Amino acid sequence: MKQHVELLVGGMTCASCVGRVERKLNRLEGVTATVNLATASAAVDYDPGAVEVDTLLRTVERTGYTAALATPEASTELADDERQVTEDYRRRLLLAAPLSVLVVLLTMLPQVPDTAPFRWAALLLATPVVLYAGWPFHRAAALNARHGAGTMDTLVSLGTLVAYAWSLLQALRGGGHTYTEVAPR
Repeated sequence: MKQHVELLVGGMTCASCVGRVERKLNRLEGVTATVNLATASAAVDYDPGAVEVDTLLRTVERTGYTAALATPEASTELADDERQVTEDYRRRLLLAAPLSVLVVLLTMLPQVPDTAPFRWAALLLATPVVLYAGWPFHRAAALNARHGAGTMDTLVSLGTLVAYAWSLLQALRGGGHTYTEVAPR
């Protein structure tokens, strides 16, 4: 007879993450799992003779995410963690938004000359946006890469880092088209 357990899954950022966790859990013998991104949880029906709850938790963790049994204490802890993450994102946004506007103005307005001082200014303004504000994407992409997976975080991270690196290279070379205005997006 199957038993039911709810798991709290942390670190998922997109539908691809949900799919990875679901696939890994459903590959276990006697397990049927449904993962929900909005609630950061997994509803798991399992055969206790074939698999233990610890195996379910370790499977999620080996996939690159955090896992805990859904208990009132764990739910409260998760809510506190989510509040901290939201506050962290808010700080990053408050820094990134005005800097991004300045970068776009420096690189897209026809009145601003495409000269070395303006290129370097745009690059300096883009640096904290790409590296600090974009850090959650870069971190998630690196974690997913360690597990052989690509997600939307990977696309965002690669896109911004490549645009930034190319613009830096062009600034060092002293010419050519830059993509500094793309990096902070």
